[in-house]
Amino acid sequence: FFYLNLKIYNNPTPILVIKLLPYIYNLENYDAMSAVDPIIEINNDKGAAAASLLDVTNDGSGSKSIYFFWADWHAPSSPKGAFDSVFSTLAQQQRESGGSNIKFYRVLAEEAPKLSMKHNVTAVPTFLFCNSDGSVIARIDGGEDVALVTQFYSKLVNASSTALPSPSQQQPQQSNEQTPPQQSLEQRLQSLITSSLIMLFMKGTPSSPRCGFSRQAVEMLTSSNVSFGTFDILQDEEVRQGLKTYSDWPTYPQLYVRGELVGGLDIMKEMVEEEGGLVSQLELEDYVLQRDGGLSKSPTDEGATTNRNDNAQEALKTRLETLINRHRVMLFMKGIPSAPRCGFSRQIVEILDSFGVSYDAFNILEDEEVRQGLKEFSDWPTFPQLYVEGDLVGGLDIVKEMEESGDLKDLLTGGKD
Repeated sequence: FFYLNLKIYNNPTPILVIKLLPYIYNLENYDAMSAVDPIIEINNDKGAAAASLLDVTNDGSGSKSIYFFWADWHAPSSPKGAFDSVFSTLAQQQRESGGSNIKFYRVLAEEAPKLSMKHNVTAVPTFLFCNSDGSVIARIDGGEDVALVTQFYSKLVNASSTALPSPSQQQPQQSNEQTPPQQSLEQRLQSLITSSLIMLFMKGTPSSPRCGFSRQAVEMLTSSNVSFGTFDILQDEEVRQGLKTYSDWPTYPQLYVRGELVGGLDIMKEMVEEEGGLVSQLELEDYVLQRDGGLSKSPTDEGATTNRNDNAQEALKTRLETLINRHRVMLFMKGIPSAPRCGFSRQIVEILDSFGVSYDAFNILEDEEVRQGLKEFSDWPTFPQLYVEGDLVGGLDIVKEMEESGDLKDLLTGGKD
C-alpha cells in the first residue's frame, strides 16, 4: 500500500491509479477476474462468474477448467493450507509459463450452495478437472492425498481438448455410437458387482472411508466377520453415475451379495437389528471367518467344516477368475493407475499408457484375500501382475523384455496398428 502511495505521490497524473484502487482492494464481492490473479475467486452464488457457471456446463470459453471447493473451517483447504498451496502454485506456474489455457476456480463451498449442489459437492476439499466441453475427466472428494491434485492436473493438461458438436451434428452420433459404450459400461458394472460374493460400493476404502455412511457400512461387515470386496466410487465417475441407473439406487454405499443388490446403509442397519444379524439375514453362515482368518468351525460337525473350507476355496477361485477376465487387459497392482503405491507398479502403468490401450486395474493393497490368493492361483509370488485375455503375462521384468522385443505391442493390440 505504501508503494502505491509513493507512486501516486511522484506521478503527475495519478487519477487512473486512484480509479483502479477500489478494484484492487475491494474484494468482498469481486469475482477476481483480474489479469493480476490467475485464480477466479467465487465467494457466493451472486457474482458474474458463478452465474455463468450455473447457466452452462462450463464457462462458455471452451477452456479446460479446475474447480476447487473449499471451506474456511477446513485448514488444509483454507488459504495457505496444503491443498490451497498446491492449487495456487499450479495456477501461478501456468500463468508464468504461458502454457495450457486452463481456468482455475476457487469456490467457497458453503457460501455458493447452488454451485456446490450442481456439482454434488458433499465434502471439502472437492476438485473437479473438466475438459473444454465441460466433461469431468477426474474428481477428488475429500481426503488428504494432496499428490492427487498434481496427478490429475497433469492428466487434464495432456487430455485432448474436445468441443461440443452442434445439434445437427450431435443427433446422428447419438443414434450410431451411444449403444456400444452403454453396453460396455453395463458389462463392466456386472463384472464389478460379481467380483466378490459380498461387494460394497463405497466412498473411499475400508482403511480410509471418505464419508460417515461408508464408514458405518464397513464397520457392520467387519463386525460380522465376513470377507468382502470393495470399490471406491470416488475414483471412477463413470461407475459412480452408471451404478445409480443400473441398480435404480441413487445413493452410496451400496451392498451386493451374490450379484444382487441388498441396499444401502439403512437396509443394512435393519438387518443387523434382526435375529442373527447380517450373517443370518443374508445366509452367509458358510463364509464367517474365525479370528485367525479361517472359516468358522462347528464343534460337532468336522465334515461340515471341510465342506465349508472347500466352498470358500472354490468361491475364491471363482472370484479370481472373474477378476482376471474383467477386462481384456487386466493389471493387478499396488495402488491405482492414477496413484501407484510402488515403483514397479508405476513403471508398468507408464508402459501400458504409452501404448494407448484400454485396460483395467485392481488394487491388491485393499483386498488381502485377492493379494494372497492370486499368488497361489497363478503361481507368481510378486506384484504387479499383468493378464491379457485371462492369461498371465508376468510381472514388470517380463513386460519390459516384451516391450523391448516388440512383442508387447502385438499382444496388447492384437496385432493391430
